[in-house]
Amino acid sequence: MEENEYQEDQLTDRDHSLLEDVEVTDKPVAVGIDEAELYKPENFINREISWQHFNRRVLEEAQDETNPLLERIRFLTICESNLDEYFMVRIASLKQKIANFIEDAGADGMTPREQLTRVQQYLVGFYGDLYATLNNALLPELDKIGIKFPEWKSLDEQDFAAITAYFNNDVYPILTPLAIDPGHPFPRLANRSLNISVLLKRKKNPESTPLFAVVQVPSILPRLYRLPGSPDGISRYLWLEDIIIHHLGDLFPGFAVVDVAPFKVTRDSDIIIEEDEVDNLLLTIQAELRRREKGSPVRLEVRSGISSEMSERLRNAFALAPSEVFYLNGAVPLSGYKELFDDELLSPLSYSPFTALTSVEYEHPSQIFSLIKKKDIFLHHPYESFSMTEDFISSAADDPNVLAIKITLYRTGSKSRILDALIRAARNGKQVTALVELKARFDEETNIQWAKKLEAEGIHVVYGLMGFKTHSKVALVIRREEGGIQRYIHLSTGNYNAITSRIYTDTAILTADNKIGEDVSHLFNSITGYAKLPKMNKLATSPGSLKRKVVEKIRIEAQNARAGKKAYIFAKMNSLVDTDVIRELYIASAAGVKIDIVVRGISCLRPGIPGVSENIRLTSIVGRFLEHSRIFVFENEGSPRIYFSSADWMPRNFNRRIEIMFPIEDEQIREKVLKEIVPTYLSDNTKARILLSTGEYIRTVRTEGDKAVSVQQIFVDGARAELERREKSNGEKKSISEKGKKLFED
Repeated sequence: MEENEYQEDQLTDRDHSLLEDVEVTDKPVAVGIDEAELYKPENFINREISWQHFNRRVLEEAQDETNPLLERIRFLTICESNLDEYFMVRIASLKQKIANFIEDAGADGMTPREQLTRVQQYLVGFYGDLYATLNNALLPELDKIGIKFPEWKSLDEQDFAAITAYFNNDVYPILTPLAIDPGHPFPRLANRSLNISVLLKRKKNPESTPLFAVVQVPSILPRLYRLPGSPDGISRYLWLEDIIIHHLGDLFPGFAVVDVAPFKVTRDSDIIIEEDEVDNLLLTIQAELRRREKGSPVRLEVRSGISSEMSERLRNAFALAPSEVFYLNGAVPLSGYKELFDDELLSPLSYSPFTALTSVEYEHPSQIFSLIKKKDIFLHHPYESFSMTEDFISSAADDPNVLAIKITLYRTGSKSRILDALIRAARNGKQVTALVELKARFDEETNIQWAKKLEAEGIHVVYGLMGFKTHSKVALVIRREEGGIQRYIHLSTGNYNAITSRIYTDTAILTADNKIGEDVSHLFNSITGYAKLPKMNKLATSPGSLKRKVVEKIRIEAQNARAGKKAYIFAKMNSLVDTDVIRELYIASAAGVKIDIVVRGISCLRPGIPGVSENIRLTSIVGRFLEHSRIFVFENEGSPRIYFSSADWMPRNFNRRIEIMFPIEDEQIREKVLKEIVPTYLSDNTKARILLSTGEYIRTVRTEGDKAVSVQQIFVDGARAELERREKSNGEKKSISEKGKKLFED
């Protein structure tokens, strides 16, 4: 999910001087294109609308019958989770702007108020499609395989006995009914919590004023209760909230239930911190995390069929407008369906597994340093195992010749071999520095816990520069060798997180390049010591040189095209938002540069505009894995320049985050990128959607006889083929060894 740019736009330039001198990109030079075209609002797609189209693509995967059933349900829950984050951050941001009378229009010409109205209107239809997919496609498929959600009237006495026992023993003891009256105001319910609103009347005095109450559905219990005693091959489930509703009489003795409705409230979860006014950033963020659970409401979700009176009561309780209430035709929230993933009837209906191997074979992690010293090593996740990165840090922790380890940590996960290795390294007397980003959205609590644990072990924990998020992914190992001090570096597009490495596509290199090593040392020293960053050898960093480098490379391609030389750009990223860079791409396109862009999420660039972006083809791939790698190729007159980066082309990444972009110079890795990775992404005709000039995305159309191509499946098949090759090779080695042993014995 995207960060709140409103918050980040408020930051000052107070720390820019620590990095390379910031250059505000000069105005694009409109060569061969009408300058007015570069600033027409209609030539840009609104980022909020573009995000809605992205989540639509996720929903399409839930609708795609070629996907396994479990995965279709997973995509449905991802779609809902995306919406949650979108409301907590982006919708909250728009509401903040409106409340502060900020009505400035963006490059697309839309004001915050216009954007909010447009998004809310769109979401009404989107929610309809979301639940239609559930009710008309997924639930019937679940029913076919034996997973059922029976109606209460179909249950028998044995079922009711089991339900009553479960309620009395497991549910009732932890419920807290909250009556609401002048002496008991409406409770401040936690963000995204599921609750039940109840309207009651006294049985002895039915003419009295109805009593309003709320019961929170305990999140500590499973949302789905599996009914015992079902026939073989059948799994029957009831929603926890429905079980509670059925037993409301036990919670409110002496009252009759007049009306009832489950609901979920979503709150503003933005964290805004004026860091120059903070004495202790860690304590401040902890306090903000507690506040986030009770931020201002931004959305109310209720089941359709709710009475107008109950809806009005809830809306008024949260001070929401009618447009901020969404009526959903089914369970709220959908995340409860994740509990089906362990059902033996559904669990086999998932993507077929594959084994990710290390990109280079080695018998022991201690060999990694000698392998890196020979040549750069390329890592392509999830098709290649993250274990080599873990082994790199782990072997550094145990190697007596390693003097120091430095690493940036953005999203690490609750369990981490890498962080365990850092602790072991500190215990082994090595100097360990961990740059922990406390403001990694929705991972703040995990990072705080790790930061405290690392500090307790004597590790130097640094929280980065004030006003900037440290988003670069880099690890540095300093080792004493015969020839002197040698630096070993890991540079990546993805986080040091073993879990996401299995579901995100990312690229990385392990290198012993001395120039890169110097750059990385300077980068760490600049962040930890507030020293000015000297001119870099090979890395481009932000804030500072990264955007300048990108613009420079695009302009070179435009110049080459005008001169009749080879010119081409391939750019793969998560989001494309920065208007300066988009305008440079428009100029390059007008100059005749063919440009292929692969953007998973938001794109504010509008391709296919006559005379402006006719030479730009933009696709989005949404599939089994979340496309997360950032890969950039510039033709450079037939001698391509290739870069990987931690940064998307967005204002926040260029100006308000510490990012890196690093060159790929090893010939074997370059060949793999140019001849395998880039062409495969461009040949996808299964999961790729093409962005039209209208702003809509359409699936690529295959004509009769065209072979179906899925970039992710091709790389998965490649991983399987490599496993088969290694098993065969190892089998042959074993056979030769056994023959040799037999000859020796004879």
